[in-house]
Amino acid sequence: MNAKKLQALFGLKWNPFAPDVPAEALFVSPQVQHFVSRMEYKIREGGFALVTGAPGLGKSVSLRILADRLAALRDLRVVVLSHPQSGVSDFYREMGDLFGVPLTPRNRWGGFKALREKWCAHVEATLIRPVILVDEAQELADQVLVELKTMMSDCFDSRALLTVVLSGDTRLGDRLVTSALAAIDSRLRPRLVLEAAQPAELASFLRHALEQAGAARLMTPGLIDTLCEHATGNYRVLCALCSELLAAACDRELKQLDEKLFLELTSAPPPRAARAVAKDSRR
Repeated sequence: MNAKKLQALFGLKWNPFAPDVPAEALFVSPQVQHFVSRMEYKIREGGFALVTGAPGLGKSVSLRILADRLAALRDLRVVVLSHPQSGVSDFYREMGDLFGVPLTPRNRWGGFKALREKWCAHVEATLIRPVILVDEAQELADQVLVELKTMMSDCFDSRALLTVVLSGDTRLGDRLVTSALAAIDSRLRPRLVLEAAQPAELASFLRHALEQAGAARLMTPGLIDTLCEHATGNYRVLCALCSELLAAACDRELKQLDEKLFLELTSAPPPRAARAVAKDSRR
């Protein structure tokens, strides 16, 4: 949608339903706030943390909120592992790139040693651990997860050199309880387990998004209630519904989104081609 048209019609500073909402404007639920607060303490201890849940419940947004909060802390290095599908060699290449350590995949021991020396120096100088954020962590190979555990452990497992936040769908939780990864599962503290949101939680999110974007009255209260009932507890589904309504309102140059618009869109007849196929199937 055209940003100038959104501004002219609704007074919006940005599209409140798009994925690229500014980090400082994101909705922070009490559950996410509690997790972030615990993480701010955990960076002095290191170890693993977990964010998990079904698609569309806010895992990636939770990581954005966490990264934004941690970025404000002095002397803290926060990096993002961008290619979780990598094998061990490419994993070491990316780690070397992230931490500014020249590594050669053929000398894995040398890379392992160089990274740990850099992390040890950072911990001794700042008393806080570097943080690695991994989105879509269900794609990580078991061997890469084991490498992460080995690299972060120091002094016979009495000290952790890193804080690693794994974020993934329910497949990640299922994998971590297997015998191959049980040692990592036992180290996961804290955990953020996201579940389907209640309509009241979705309504709070929607009102917050509209207010932050500069148009608190863009939607009628009745439409907000209707959307939250139809979103099946899923933030992504809710945003998709809202985006469709906003696009339709832009096309019609409406000043406010209401239940009438929602009913018109959801009860619209199928396209001509689809109607023709349905008619032929009845013959």
